[in-house]
Amino acid sequence: MSPKKTILIIDDEEDLRDTVEFHFKSKGFNVVTAMDGLDGLKKLETVRPDLIILDMNMPRMNGLEFYRKIEGKNGIPQYPVLVLTARANMEELFRSLDVDGFMAKPFELDELLNESKLIISKNSGLISIAAGPGILRARRICIVENHHETLNKLAMAFMATGYIVNSAQSGASAIRRMTMDAPDIAVISLGLKDISGDVVIGKLHNIPELKNTKYILYSDKKVEEAPVTNRIAEKDGIARFVEFNHPNDLIEASDDLFK
Repeated sequence: MSPKKTILIIDDEEDLRDTVEFHFKSKGFNVVTAMDGLDGLKKLETVRPDLIILDMNMPRMNGLEFYRKIEGKNGIPQYPVLVLTARANMEELFRSLDVDGFMAKPFELDELLNESKLIISKNSGLISIAAGPGILRARRICIVENHHETLNKLAMAFMATGYIVNSAQSGASAIRRMTMDAPDIAVISLGLKDISGDVVIGKLHNIPELKNTKYILYSDKKVEEAPVTNRIAEKDGIARFVEFNHPNDLIEASDDLFK
């Protein structure tokens, strides 16, 4: 990733901040640190990070309070956020918000590094592919998936083939994100926890700002148990339904919609 990307680490544990800072700097990142949410807001006056690594349990201003401060009017944070917490049961709360990643303490440094690189890549918007004679334009895709490993697998596969990838981990956050930043195509899991994927597509299909967006509804055969009926697959707005075994199944279906 070039030029250097900037990470803002907000955590009240000094030893952890120093260790993560050293590790990320050794891998070529610019690193800024803050001891709590208030300090983090002050640092944002002079730096625009490519990623905020945010601890939850901090004095003066905790992670959730800080998150609310950097939310826009649409409920989406102004920067990509990777949440850290020692409380694993906090994960479900942040799955319903627009955070880009979640990691429970303790963690391996390389695991944190790899997750951070993935989030920055998904949000960088630097990949372009040919879209016609003399024109370079990236295909913009939004992947909506609440299963973290599946989301990362799909995001990496689409980025490797030239797509600019955005993502959401719930139906509600997908609607907010795509209304503000319309993708060319959205691939949406049927088995979302908050709103069924076909219902999400039905809502998106009726939003004027998304009139040019195409929708693929998918089911991961390794995760979903029941087969999808034709009745669901044929609902308004669903351009394709894919039961996939491999990310290439979804990539091929997406590419085909551009032909």
